[in-house]
Amino acid sequence: MLKDFKAFIMRGNVVDLAVGVIIGAAFGKIVDSLVNDVIMPVVGLAIGRVDFSNLFLVLKEGAKAAGPYASLAEAKAAGAATLNYGPFINTIVVFLIVAAAVFMMVRALNRLHKKEAPAAAPATRECPYCLMAVPVAARKCAHCTSAL
Repeated sequence: MLKDFKAFIMRGNVVDLAVGVIIGAAFGKIVDSLVNDVIMPVVGLAIGRVDFSNLFLVLKEGAKAAGPYASLAEAKAAGAATLNYGPFINTIVVFLIVAAAVFMMVRALNRLHKKEAPAAAPATRECPYCLMAVPVAARKCAHCTSAL
């Protein structure tokens, strides 16, 4: 049983999949940091000093403390039920960046694996009698006048 498991793990596809998952997780963290630390602060500043990570609606006041809450962390600490649409916007931007990166990668791979166009059909053939080139549609050889 252990031998079969080792054979399964050592297959090329399983190892490739494991490497892809690890690289994907690392890439996801990089994109998440890019969105949260670089892109969204600039977008928030352009919109009017909005911090997307703290955009939320209070659905129910917290049991520990009543609102208004200055931040999402404060609302969560008070036990308030919140609708966190700011982090959701951040997640959508992360998804769009990852999707664009995957699309560009797939497009590049498709260019590398482009199939060559099939060769065009020959326009001439060889006369079986005089071995001269004649058009494919010809019924008689122009050189020896043999019927083709």
